[in-house]
Amino acid sequence: MHNETRESHETHIDIDHDLCVGAGQCALVAPSVFTQDDDGFSALLPGREDGGGDPMVREAVRACPVSAITVSETGS
Repeated sequence: MHNETRESHETHIDIDHDLCVGAGQCALVAPSVFTQDDDGFSALLPGREDGGGDPMVREAVRACPVSAITVSETGS
């Protein structure tokens, strides 16, 4: 299983590339955090791996039609 995992002390964003179908909803909803790679699949923007405090990250998770994105809080 190929997953892209980026982590900070507070927020953990995981994109399951085995599930991602490239719908692009995450990039539309939270373009300051998500983009699409050269193949059209979801990717995290460099430097925005922790979501950057963007309140739309959780909406992007909900907008994913295949639930390929998860966000969890980690202990500091």
